Amino acid sequence: MTTPSFLDTAQGRRIAYHRTSGSGPGVVFLGGFRSDMEGTKALQLETWARRTGRAFLRFDYSGHGQSSGRFEDGAIGDWAADADAAITALTDGPQILVGSSMGGWIALLVARRLPERIAGLVGIAAAPDFTAAMEAEFTEQDRRSLAERGLLERPSDYAATPYTFTRRLFDDGRRNLVLAAPLRLPFPVRLLQGTADTDVAPDVALRLMNHADGPDIRLTLVKDADHRFSTPACLALIEASIDEILAAPATG
Repeated sequence: MTTPSFLDTAQGRRIAYHRTSGSGPGVVFLGGFRSDMEGTKALQLETWARRTGRAFLRFDYSGHGQSSGRFEDGAIGDWAADADAAITALTDGPQILVGSSMGGWIALLVARRLPERIAGLVGIAAAPDFTAAMEAEFTEQDRRSLAERGLLERPSDYAATPYTFTRRLFDDGRRNLVLAAPLRLPFPVRLLQGTADTDVAPDVALRLMNHADGPDIRLTLVKDADHRFSTPACLALIEASIDEILAAPATG
């Protein structure tokens, strides 16, 4: 693990990042819930960027990885603001956003707020509005835990300790929904989804594709791929999707 650089944001957060110089449009990787910029997909894309001479940025949201703050204090709006700040300060010109899981939601928020900076979007098991989906399945015990403790805990396949979901996360999630209003994506979009994903069902990708409005939106289902989407074949598909966006004619 190499030492990151840091960006101080207007909100007083300190964001850790690694930036690779190269040609544009650049590529920005947006990680998932409790993930960080040292994951397989982020590092593979950095290797790809260096090999192809493409500008690339990976970073940790506040409360994640090497950035400042506690994970439990953050929420979707905070992490989207971190992404806005990183893209605005650390990249030049249009960018292709590659969002994994929650990062797909973040990418859609960034695209809505910074449309002039987006050249394309790749969603990998994108999980837009996942907090609302969780709320829809709350039990009475879940509601009581949120009311009394201010949090829920859920076991995870990706960590030894349970994931914590706070009341603020759900409240903030409702303010940042992207599937509850028109979603215009006037650039190439590639959605990649595994059929064996037990965290984000293929139905979510279908709903996103059907809801979004844009001239070039495509969904690829990969049989038996899981939520990690990190096998050599899956990683190659991510790279091919970026190449396809780079080769696509300009849209508007």
